[in-house]
Amino acid sequence: MTTGHATWTIERVDWHDERAVALRAAMDDEIGPRYAPVFAEFDEQTQAVLAEDFAVDPATIVDVVLVRDAAGEPVGHAALRALEGELEVKRVFVQRRARGQGASRALMSALERLALARGASQLILQTGDRQPEAIALYERIGYRPIEVFPPYTRFPASRCFAKPLADTAS
Repeated sequence: MTTGHATWTIERVDWHDERAVALRAAMDDEIGPRYAPVFAEFDEQTQAVLAEDFAVDPATIVDVVLVRDAAGEPVGHAALRALEGELEVKRVFVQRRARGQGASRALMSALERLALARGASQLILQTGDRQPEAIALYERIGYRPIEVFPPYTRFPASRCFAKPLADTAS
């Protein structure tokens, strides 16, 4: 896929692919500290329940995509999870060096095509209020706020979005 700034290659991989695992770890390293103060406000039992809410069972993952730069290096990750009859966008992350060049849009377009191929009429996602750059991206590409859906209802920082796919021409 070619964008205005760079050429991106989308690659489908397994959830356990070592490159996917490394990109998710980099995401945790970057995003975790933003939410640490929020989680610290809860008692240990509530923290444990929230950890379960945010856990991803690999058996529910239906697609994982990486975006690779012109040199073939993976710079981003995203996944689709089957959740209560819907397809949910999970773990969207692009390394800092590739941001602002269309990599995240390439990932999201790939997920939307895969979801359409699976018969989905929309995609849903959850992000948090401490990720304004993610919220801005999702809104720019047509996602609209929706009510917070399970399993994220117990986390006050949750922000949820949906995008209809029927008229997507990506």
